Amino acid sequence: MAKSLFLASNSLGRRELMKLHGYRFEVRPSNVPEPTEARLGNIEHYVAELAWLKAQAVAATVNDGIIIAADTVGWQHGKVVGKPDDANHARRIIRALSGTTHELWTGVCLWVRPEGWQVTWQELSRVQMKALTDDEIETYIATRKWEGCSGAYAIEFPHDPIMTVVEGSVSNVIGLPMESLGKSLKWLETL
Repeated sequence: MAKSLFLASNSLGRRELMKLHGYRFEVRPSNVPEPTEARLGNIEHYVAELAWLKAQAVAATVNDGIIIAADTVGWQHGKVVGKPDDANHARRIIRALSGTTHELWTGVCLWVRPEGWQVTWQELSRVQMKALTDDEIETYIATRKWEGCSGAYAIEFPHDPIMTVVEGSVSNVIGLPMESLGKSLKWLETL
């Protein structure tokens, strides 16, 4: 890649995915606050707008390079399943997801500097959580793996004991759809 890459995220999962796929990049968190509701009830718009806002915040600090920004959220029954505020909130989220299949959406925005080009897309995965007993929920809450994670979980790669990706990609569930990211970065090289 001719241009430097800047990851507009402090997410450990996104950093690990980028490293795993051989990308060299600099981390520049956007620190953009995330709303808890999707405007107009549209999850595609919600994740795309947040990814764009994160890319815009970091683009102001980059003279030359490509900013990679993403936002990932759960979606169930027409509502955002966001990041839990505390253990009690995480417990409520896990109980609501237990034994169900929900959607996991990621919005991605690539912002090319200095040209100002922007490429934005949304990607869907469907995730099934096994039915959990109260004891299993308490054991999971004690791991604190839910902290800072939309849907109150961080999927374990390559095999998660409670989550199964039934449609889409595991990388999308982690927070950055690497397959489409790779294609988009290759396409930008041709411009």
